[in-house]
Amino acid sequence: MTGAPTSSACGFEMVAGLEVHCQLATRTKLFCGCANGASGAEANTAICPVCTGQPGSLPVLNGAAVELAFKAGLALECRLAERSVFARKNYFYPDLPKAYQISQYEDPFALEGGVSFQIPGVAVEAGGRASRPPSGRALAAGGASKRVRLHRIHLEEDAGKLLHAIGSRELDGSLVDFNRCGAPLIEIVTEPDVSSGKEAYAFLTALKEVLIFAGVSDCDMERGELRCDANISVRRKGDPTLGTKVEIKNLNSFKAVKEALDHEFGRQLGVLQAGGRILQETMLWNADSHRTEAMRVKEEAHDYRYFPDPDLVPLVAEARLVERVRGALPELPASRRRRYIAAFGLSEYDSQVLVSERALGDYFEEAVKGIPAEAIKVAVNLITTELLGRLNSGKSTIQSCPVPPASIGGLASLIHDGTLSTRLAKEAFARAWETGKAPEALVAELGLVQVSDEGQVKEWVKAALQSNPKAAADLKAGNDRAIGAVVGAVMKLSKGKANPGLVNRLIKEAASS
Repeated sequence: MTGAPTSSACGFEMVAGLEVHCQLATRTKLFCGCANGASGAEANTAICPVCTGQPGSLPVLNGAAVELAFKAGLALECRLAERSVFARKNYFYPDLPKAYQISQYEDPFALEGGVSFQIPGVAVEAGGRASRPPSGRALAAGGASKRVRLHRIHLEEDAGKLLHAIGSRELDGSLVDFNRCGAPLIEIVTEPDVSSGKEAYAFLTALKEVLIFAGVSDCDMERGELRCDANISVRRKGDPTLGTKVEIKNLNSFKAVKEALDHEFGRQLGVLQAGGRILQETMLWNADSHRTEAMRVKEEAHDYRYFPDPDLVPLVAEARLVERVRGALPELPASRRRRYIAAFGLSEYDSQVLVSERALGDYFEEAVKGIPAEAIKVAVNLITTELLGRLNSGKSTIQSCPVPPASIGGLASLIHDGTLSTRLAKEAFARAWETGKAPEALVAELGLVQVSDEGQVKEWVKAALQSNPKAAADLKAGNDRAIGAVVGAVMKLSKGKANPGLVNRLIKEAASS
């Protein structure tokens, strides 16, 4: 089905919770010294006896992973447990060489917390590569506020990766790559607070933003650094009792999460309205057919035979370590947006765009240092239109931008004081992007300075009116819409250098005389 029916229309509501796996940005894996993030390397080259479960090998906890995990917990407003315990989650699967996963069960390192966000009134575009800045039209202003509570966050190691080549000429079967095995993950488990696919999308967007800002992870979904499973049930609206829970896996994008939840809501609703019963099972999301498909009967926690790992001591959140991690937290997105609105007078929309990436916000703040307060909005416009437009078209990042922040500030000041028109500033920016030269230097080199000499502009206006007699007559008759043709003629005569405000004033004076 193309979309889920609304709860108000059918008397039922969706109740969903998410389980988000985030790979921590450490150099090495969680319990050994093998390289972390080697998913693009040759298969089975970043492995050792520990991460492949060889007999006699012992895990050693990565302290950097613990600090990043604590940083995530604090950034997400969680309560860090004084003591947490690693457990063995036992199951057999080809990509799990030990036949158990080291995780945390009864005693996770972080509890409670939450993520607050806006639910846009229209669909928004996010996800994708974290390093690519969004275009201005990708963000929608307004919408309702929502907070999704977190139930827990725990540390665990990742499994390997199965590569299926069934039916190919070279291989008919599956291979396993253990490079990812043992990578450090945090699993963020929400309360069942999500009531639509749109809410899930907005929550994941906000969560990812916080994790990237805090430096916890790059959250690159294409590299498997952020993955999500969803648990969904349906109940009558207002009924406090939860329905039977179904888990959906194979969700490799925020869009897939949204579509899968909406589809599964519709499927379960149809079963209930037909007098059927929902089975507790695990479903896969088929992105090609846009359908959920049964995978297996849902396991219970006792099926994994959790027990404390005898090779790892409990993890203690020492007060000194926690305070050091807390002190290293940067200003987080919500706080930075509020500051931009209060300190710089930006709109909610502009602040949303600039805070969509930490490095972009840093660029903006460098750009407006020392420029007049009235020129800040001009700088914002240059960044959100000229700069982001070129980055997006080239699929590039703010880190590779050839125009330094100070040049944006310089151009904004030149527009503000009347030295440059907006059109000429865009031309200077374009040449700076192509050549790497400072825009201020190009202004002089290319002769782009705006002409504000009234005598010279008056001559251009006189010539433009003479060459456009119909427009001149229309203006005399009070038809102000004809001014556009005359302005265009003046700009052509001046090669775009005439001061637009002065041009408009002199044309109106000439028409009324």
